[in-house]
Amino acid sequence: MTPATYIDRHANRLTQRLQRLVALPTVNPPGEHYDAITRLLTDELKGVGLQTRRYPVPAALLRQSLPREQWPFPRFNVLGKLRRPGATKTVHFNAHYDVVPVSGDWRHGSPFSGAIEQGWIYGRGTADMKGSHAALLLALEALQATGTPPRLNVEVSFTADEETDSVLGAGWLVKHAPIKPDFAIVMEGGEEGRVCCGHNGTLWLEVAVHGRAAHGSRPDLGVNALEKMSALVLALQDYAARLARRGFTAPDGTVMHPTLNLGGVFAPGPGGKINTVPAFASFSIDRRVLPRENHAAAERELRSELAAAARQIPDCRITVTKTSENFACYSPPKHPFFAAMAASVGRVRRRPAEFTVSTGFNDMHFFSHHLRIPTLGYGPGGRCEHAVDERASLRELIGCAKIYADLLTTFGG
Repeated sequence: MTPATYIDRHANRLTQRLQRLVALPTVNPPGEHYDAITRLLTDELKGVGLQTRRYPVPAALLRQSLPREQWPFPRFNVLGKLRRPGATKTVHFNAHYDVVPVSGDWRHGSPFSGAIEQGWIYGRGTADMKGSHAALLLALEALQATGTPPRLNVEVSFTADEETDSVLGAGWLVKHAPIKPDFAIVMEGGEEGRVCCGHNGTLWLEVAVHGRAAHGSRPDLGVNALEKMSALVLALQDYAARLARRGFTAPDGTVMHPTLNLGGVFAPGPGGKINTVPAFASFSIDRRVLPRENHAAAERELRSELAAAARQIPDCRITVTKTSENFACYSPPKHPFFAAMAASVGRVRRRPAEFTVSTGFNDMHFFSHHLRIPTLGYGPGGRCEHAVDERASLRELIGCAKIYADLLTTFGG
């Protein structure tokens, strides 16, 4: 029996695993149920033949990296290894296990139901990205069950906190865990017939606008922070338009542009009341950085634009804080590793694959930048990530498992 045949005959194993994973609501923030899911993932990796260890992140580092309200929620990373006698090269598979918070009314009631309907499995994390866990585990199980050895050594990591900044997840892993990969696959970013060879970066700032409180009946005696914030947001529209004229062409011909999203998070200050002139207002900036841009230069430019806009607005006083940063990455898909993945995708899907660059960010840059190894993104993906009725296609999950198995048995480094 071939690994692909085994995968077809045991598709229910994938869905059952995914339902167990989705049922654990690993919502971040704050970082719930990390202990339970990493114990489950450790057992799963051991069950498919990998030497596996769970690594707790030191409490001191957790306190340095997280806001106080998240200190009671420990962080863990899981690392499994499979050594093939005689193999000289190692491929590393990585996926995060945290999910974003939920809201709204879901088709099947609970956002963590794992309900199956018309070829789709529903639940937070099915698409982003616990489906990748289940696909890889079935691929490894298929190799073990059919006695088909991989042509490479295999490392697998399941890591924390990608939905925030990955500092205690993939960031911790590449600095502290005993890994020595020659190639890496982050199991998201590319899906179906698209293989991801890079992604945009992010620069996240918080802009605080400082006014002066006054009685609502005498607004002339105060400085309205909300009005100043509104004027500042409008003033930044010209800069956003200028950014949109810059471009980066991905290998598939898609022209990407840097973007500016204002106010994903905005808030008043303490003491707000309908009859009080607001003395404080804040808003966030999400600046997407193209792979060809320099992150430090992008930050300097954005801060300069903010300062210049504020100077043009009377009594507009601001402070700017960087809250997070994720670096862009891009590797021209010329290495044989990229060709091997494209070939595996093509064989399973029976059509040529293409290389793309993701507008979102993921953990590829930790392996590409820190370890300086060929890194790509590929997974089963899905629909409505971060939204109501997130779901993954059972057909795509099975196809992805076959692609992982094909790569492991055809590419030898």
